[in-house]
Amino acid sequence: MEKIMYPLWKLAADDQQAFCRRLLGPVAAGLREAGARHVRISVVDDAVAPAAPLRMESSRPAFDAVLSLWVDTAVWRGRYEQVFRDQVSRYHGYLVCESAPIRHEERMPTDGGRVEGMCQIVFLQKPPRLSYEEWITVWQGSHTQVAIDTQSTFGYRQNVIVRALTYAAPHYSAIIEENFPAAAMTSPHAFYDAVGDDARYKANLKAMMDSCARFIDMDRIDVVPTSEYNWAGS
Repeated sequence: MEKIMYPLWKLAADDQQAFCRRLLGPVAAGLREAGARHVRISVVDDAVAPAAPLRMESSRPAFDAVLSLWVDTAVWRGRYEQVFRDQVSRYHGYLVCESAPIRHEERMPTDGGRVEGMCQIVFLQKPPRLSYEEWITVWQGSHTQVAIDTQSTFGYRQNVIVRALTYAAPHYSAIIEENFPAAAMTSPHAFYDAVGDDARYKANLKAMMDSCARFIDMDRIDVVPTSEYNWAGS
């Protein structure tokens, strides 16, 4: 089983909600019919509009959705890409290796339902100042626990990019998926798991930012709040 992640950009003529309806309707159905074992669509929609201030873009414009597919082999990805290629203005594909420090199956609908709260998608580039070994050791070796300890996440997936699958795909090193409760969209205290505790909020924020600075250059990062939808496969 392999996991492929596709950032997607909507057609210029589309409004965001029309784009969402096509992705969650005929595109999701077509991908399952084509043989995808599991489909996840993380898309910017009205439900996450309150989280717009959390958005960060070093690539402009940032993606409008991210499609995740679990397939028997990425060799036959063309059968999946033909389902959505005419529904988007552009896309890129990445083969990834997923690690899930926090699993959220018990809170994840499997029939196309929306996961509660928001799913924050982060595209990372390894800073030039670090070797690959230094970068991934800091990220997965120590930062992971800092992120868990300082934020209100109930789902956390780290996707290390193995290789780009499509021509001229931008160079990224990893894609992060983080599920937060709805309150985190508008409350920094809720985001940093410190509701009603200003001292804890300040401590968690500082710990998180200090840790991020060790392996992320903030001018080389894309952060997009999305709604997450899942379909279980065979």
